Amino acid sequence: MNRPSRLLVLLLVAGAPAWLPAEEVVTLPPFVTTALRVANDTPVATFAMPVSGLRFEPSVDVQARNFAEGQADIAVRGGLFENTGFRIGGVAYVDPQTGHYAAELPVAPAMLAPVRVLTGIEAAIAGLNSSVATLAYEWAPIETRGELSLSGGEHATWRGHLYHGVARPLASGGVIATDVSVAHSESDGAIAGGDHRFNRYAARLQVIRDGAQTDLFAGHQTKFFGWPNLYTPFNWLETEDLATTLLALNHRVGTTDGEYWQASALWRRNTDDYEADRTQPGRFDPYEHETQVTAVALEGRREILDGWLVRGRAEAAADSLDSTSLTAGRFSTRTYWKTSADAARTFVLTSADRLEVQAGASWVDDNRGSDAVAPLAELAWRHVGAAGGTTRLYAQVAGDSQVSSYTALNSPAGAGLFRGNPELGRTRSTNWELGARHTVGRLEVQTAFFLRQDRDLTDWTFREGVTARTANAVDIDTMGWETVATYRWRHGRATFGYTWLQKDEDYGSASVDASFYALNFAQHRVTAALVWQPLTQLELRCDNEYREQEPNSLRRSSPRALISSFSVHWFVPQLRGLELSAQVENMWDCAFEEVPAVPASPRQYSFGLAYRW
Repeated sequence: MNRPSRLLVLLLVAGAPAWLPAEEVVTLPPFVTTALRVANDTPVATFAMPVSGLRFEPSVDVQARNFAEGQADIAVRGGLFENTGFRIGGVAYVDPQTGHYAAELPVAPAMLAPVRVLTGIEAAIAGLNSSVATLAYEWAPIETRGELSLSGGEHATWRGHLYHGVARPLASGGVIATDVSVAHSESDGAIAGGDHRFNRYAARLQVIRDGAQTDLFAGHQTKFFGWPNLYTPFNWLETEDLATTLLALNHRVGTTDGEYWQASALWRRNTDDYEADRTQPGRFDPYEHETQVTAVALEGRREILDGWLVRGRAEAAADSLDSTSLTAGRFSTRTYWKTSADAARTFVLTSADRLEVQAGASWVDDNRGSDAVAPLAELAWRHVGAAGGTTRLYAQVAGDSQVSSYTALNSPAGAGLFRGNPELGRTRSTNWELGARHTVGRLEVQTAFFLRQDRDLTDWTFREGVTARTANAVDIDTMGWETVATYRWRHGRATFGYTWLQKDEDYGSASVDASFYALNFAQHRVTAALVWQPLTQLELRCDNEYREQEPNSLRRSSPRALISSFSVHWFVPQLRGLELSAQVENMWDCAFEEVPAVPASPRQYSFGLAYRW
């Protein structure tokens, strides 16, 4: 059977469950992380973006250049910056040029529900070309409300953000709503060459009726920013000039955890103008790129065959690259296909115990290389205690696969600052996991032990005496343990997280002195977040991270770091809706290089006000 035939069959298999007749729904709890586990989701230097709430997330490692909203690599469970993808609604967001721009989403966080960090089976089903994790957001229902926020700080830093939403009932039932967001920030920079100027415009139209929600979104974002050693370790003052436009359509019928079907589409254009040395424009060949991505997805879940809950998903995406420097590869357009399906059932053992089984597979392919099929399976035991607490133990295996970005494939192999390899093949990843989740009262604890085997993973490496970084394939086994505990009470919440990682790598015949990404991970990482409201008008928010990083010859700072963000918020009682705040980031002025050879952003302060109606 040829590829188009296999694709047609798998599309029918994946899509069929969404249309089959339904009886009583058997709801299985998703084995994912739901957020609100950080304290400060608004940064000091600029306006809030989707990446802002990930900086201290226990399951996510954000490795920033300048600040996270400028340029940040997002890793989960020791993965690389290109192993983690984004999803809003039912469609995945792919940046075909490089994973450095995966977080370029011109969407206001006020338009989104809290993030879910998908790993294992959930990531293998939900993601596209992201073999470790997917950060999934849903379009939030629009309410009639608004917010205007302004803040300023040192280094001539200031930002402003306006959000307004309006919802009106429909004569035929349901609600029609729209919301808009405008944001701007600028600064001279915390260090020389660290200036920025950002703008974002976003609007959405939403209809909710008869158990269905439809969202039509349009957004545009421009970002200019600089930083020494932004991508190279040679002490140059580098700059990026980015512009991102996004159109998205999402239609969902049904509940989040029960039966539903969902259809989604997007178009995204990202342009990038990178200058390696702003003091000598044009010193190197121009690095100017434009990528476009169009994607559609269909997924659904239905109960069939007396208690089996069957889920299916199919997605297709097409990209194109126009570049002044990424011209040495074999192609500049590519089409991706992915389809997956699984079946799950809960068996009653006793009045308090359940046995849950889940099994399926995913298939991925593209028109430029080979395809891959991966298994999905889980066995779990769930117990409901007499006091209402729930305990769930599980064992699972999940496979996924992805292909390299154009920066790795199309950069010249023997010259330039970034040296690629047009023969890089498909990465295959298999995740083996044992885990537990316990909830009782106000306490929730989850923990997981995992072994992930990545084969032919694309990494960027460095050799002493060579003025370039090189794309090389590596086989890596990553062993890890992560645990997160959250406790909520009437006047606050606290979250504690710990992650331990160990890697065993094999670069084959490649000569490697240091790794920028695959071996840039924390052996030990601890996070602690606190939101406390000691008085009705006063709220304190504090995020903390301690890490011990894997040694790296490129890193000039200590491998140990303690980073904290603290803010105070006063809700003015004399004027309802008015909030005054003060915030400090990197409170201890830690000089830790999150990306090797990239200078840390020093301590910064800001003072702000927000008015909500």
